[in-house]
Amino acid sequence: MRYFPIFLDVEGRDVLIVGGGEKALQKLRLLAKSTARLKVVAEDVCDDIFEFSRTHELTIVRRGFDAGDLDGAAMVFAASDDDTLDRRVAAAAREKGLPINVVDGPAESSFIMPAIVDRDPIVVAIGTEGTAPILAREIKAKIEAWLPAQFGHVARRAQGLRERVLAAISDPVLRRRLWEALLQGTWRNAVLADDTQSAEREFEHQLDAARAGLDAAGSVTLIGCGPGEPDLITLKAQQHLQSADVLVVDRLVNPAILEYARRDAIRINVGKEAEGDSALQEEINRILVREAMKGHRVARLKGGDAFVFGRAAEEMSAVRAAGIPVTVVPGITAAHACAASVGLPVTLRSKVRQFSVITGASKDGPVDADWAALAQPGQAFAIYMGVKRCEYFREKLLSAGAAADTPVVIVENGTLASEHAVATELSLLSRAIADLGIHGPAVIFVGLDWASAGLVRPDRVEVYEGRQGARIERPSALPGMVDGHAR
Repeated sequence: MRYFPIFLDVEGRDVLIVGGGEKALQKLRLLAKSTARLKVVAEDVCDDIFEFSRTHELTIVRRGFDAGDLDGAAMVFAASDDDTLDRRVAAAAREKGLPINVVDGPAESSFIMPAIVDRDPIVVAIGTEGTAPILAREIKAKIEAWLPAQFGHVARRAQGLRERVLAAISDPVLRRRLWEALLQGTWRNAVLADDTQSAEREFEHQLDAARAGLDAAGSVTLIGCGPGEPDLITLKAQQHLQSADVLVVDRLVNPAILEYARRDAIRINVGKEAEGDSALQEEINRILVREAMKGHRVARLKGGDAFVFGRAAEEMSAVRAAGIPVTVVPGITAAHACAASVGLPVTLRSKVRQFSVITGASKDGPVDADWAALAQPGQAFAIYMGVKRCEYFREKLLSAGAAADTPVVIVENGTLASEHAVATELSLLSRAIADLGIHGPAVIFVGLDWASAGLVRPDRVEVYEGRQGARIERPSALPGMVDGHAR
């Protein structure tokens, strides 16, 4: 380790920037987040720095650098576009024993600037010793995604509770358990959501439990894991996954998404089929309650969005009935992800003003819908879990007056490498699914096509015209997704 990482206290101290151009401005933008007193020395100062000084406390001295400018400085930045001047500033700073950073000049610098993730008062610095700044930026982006934007607010609120916790809990073990419960559970989520009342209630609840020597209360989060492609999971879903003690996982959740979770998290697979019976759903409800009652942070992982044919209401009801707090994290729905994957707009100005989603799976028998309304010209909708009952849908729609040539697009394994998309018409729906060996999971779009949107059908979308002929070759790899709505 050539560069030893430290954090320098600049509270009320002077920081000198020599230079008046873009390099100096970049440093000012970063340093302005600190509580240091900033001073710029340069003969020529760009308009952007003067504009910056209107909203930030900044001293500007319009003249050439003098060694006396270093007096009282805590650290120095040489940020001019003059290499000779930068070297002179560096030499003068070293002579006075001051930390010096020469922008784009690591050989002349006594310290280098890391990539910084700012969640004040939590700050993460990432360095590569100047060897590969792009890698530092990549790491920064991953940490930025992991840490919520308001993460520093959690630290400040926790600091404000320290005296109350110390006064109430003398046992250090119980204090540690209390802080774990607060900072990794419902209290933290309430603070991140700026829900002050809920945060205070949860704090008092956890404090009472700690006084009584009880285990910390658990919680349940229903997480929509999106269509299957791991990169399409939301930042909030990632954050909840990383803090979960127990994962209760649906059958169609991509295993790659579990890589976002802690390795020591308990994994419970509940692989219910699309038309799974209510007994299994009741068992899932019991698992959620049981694990949360143990004090665990439970993450219930569902494909797509939990509120779109995800039976989230049943699970929320069971969890709340047990007095356990429950949070819902939305996910990208299968219909929207499949449509986006093949470039198929689901609404069109003046043409398609309404888009619906209906389920093809029901444990109570044939799906009942307003077939006459769905059969009207200009209607567009997506059928989830409709592969097995495609003939039923075809007959109902045609009998209700839908045109036989109504466009249909079937997207199987949408957004995954195995994605298979087919364009056909309503009269051929069931034959296309049978002849092309489509087994699902799939989303069936009715009433949508590319031509109506002024677009060209992608070459990788196969066209089925009711006969077995040469097919368009399927690509070997595509970006990807599962219809996450089979339960």
